[in-house]
Amino acid sequence: MTRPVVDVVIVGFGPSGAVLANLLGAAGISVLVLEKDTVVHPLPRAIHFDGEVMRIFQNAGLKHEVLAIARPGTQGMHFVNAGGHAMLVRGGTAELGPHGCANNYYFHQPELETVLREGAARYANVDIRMGQEVVDITDDASEATLDVLDVATGRRYSISARYVVGADGARSRVRRAMGTEMEDLGLHQPWLVFDVILDEDVSLPAYTVQHCDPARPMTYCNVVGARRRWEIMMMPGDDPVAMVAPANLWKLVSRWVTPQQAHLERAAIYTFHSVIAEGWRKGRLLIAGDSAHQTPPFLGQGMCAGVRDAANLAWKLAAVIQGRADESLLDTYEEERSPHVRAFIDLAVRLGDIIQTTDADKALARDKRFGFGAPEVFEFPAPRLGASALTGSGELAGRVFPQPLMNDGRFMDEVLGYRAAVIGRQDILACVSADTRARWHEAGAVVVGDPDEHLLQWLENQEVRAVLLRPDHYILGVANTAAELDLISTHFPQTPIQMAAPPI
Repeated sequence: MTRPVVDVVIVGFGPSGAVLANLLGAAGISVLVLEKDTVVHPLPRAIHFDGEVMRIFQNAGLKHEVLAIARPGTQGMHFVNAGGHAMLVRGGTAELGPHGCANNYYFHQPELETVLREGAARYANVDIRMGQEVVDITDDASEATLDVLDVATGRRYSISARYVVGADGARSRVRRAMGTEMEDLGLHQPWLVFDVILDEDVSLPAYTVQHCDPARPMTYCNVVGARRRWEIMMMPGDDPVAMVAPANLWKLVSRWVTPQQAHLERAAIYTFHSVIAEGWRKGRLLIAGDSAHQTPPFLGQGMCAGVRDAANLAWKLAAVIQGRADESLLDTYEEERSPHVRAFIDLAVRLGDIIQTTDADKALARDKRFGFGAPEVFEFPAPRLGASALTGSGELAGRVFPQPLMNDGRFMDEVLGYRAAVIGRQDILACVSADTRARWHEAGAVVVGDPDEHLLQWLENQEVRAVLLRPDHYILGVANTAAELDLISTHFPQTPIQMAAPPI
């Protein structure tokens, strides 16, 4: 009996896997999603995503649905010392940021996962199977084979795929099948996560607070609606069993809220890790999300990194599977994403050092270092992708391009879709070679030779005359002459990438 063969099997249907299923579904790729749980996990986990991730949801055609269940983080995050002084503030605003939306959002993960899963179900070419556990994976030159257990019936069956993406979490079976090791970046600290739902109005900050108190570091989060979260650092001598007992939990947060004002939704102890995989692809097997990296939560970037993985990988898989790019294109995935993830992990670890200081003398030195005047303000970093054949050279190459609101009322990505683009002044575009024009056509690129004033402003600000964008809206390169544009265009994949934009 011949086993069915699909283009891509995605193992795991959390946010990373669901976004990948949406984007591949839009590309017409046959996708099978295997998820061992039968329903969306009902308890909160991730609670924050940033503007770039909202933009990815937009490109998956789900912006309005996500906006309905998320709120913009308008007041940022305050790092407060034991004396109540704000030392450091991460900016927050409801104004449109560089991605055409707010810079930060808070949400309830079960609601977000429902939106993403319903989005993937729009596509007839996406087969979603819940309650399916992958028990074995083999890979050879022609295909990968998965041995799958139907949890409800106990039936086992095999599926073959051209590629398998493990978005199956920190204990990833796909990663184990690849033999990939994790690089330890040094931070491993247990924290108690305590989620409540308010039953009445309570005077609590509208913003996130990092209580940098050496006696007991804590984090307070205004999530969405009546949901609030405290993350409480475990100290030497703490009994994990006693710590999650309700009486002890309420004592820890008694200065802010009482059990008469809210009810407990979840209390659990997690160890925050900083690790990154050394090898994101082996043959036909790839990993994404927590399977490939784990970051401390002090920047709220854990889920964000996995969604970025999906956006980077989707168009590359589509190009290879459609026979329009060489398989080596997939090697750029880890080359680009791993350094990008590492930059966020490194910053989260540095912030963790500020928050997790428990030595009173070191805490005092920290406080003096920040001073007692106005707090220092910082924004999220926007690191470049790691170097690859698709990130070109120069300071702008490998950075994400902003998304302005155009004169006709549409955002740029609504015009471009999830496709490559060439944006430039007509005088330079008119002078490129015939080979370059053919390459743009083969790459399925949108050519914008009469840029909107907002795009012209970006070109003027950067002192360039043209920019080439990849389908994920990262910059391939910039040019000031037709010759430079000809050269940069050689880095486009030599055959078309037909990634259709899903409905916006």
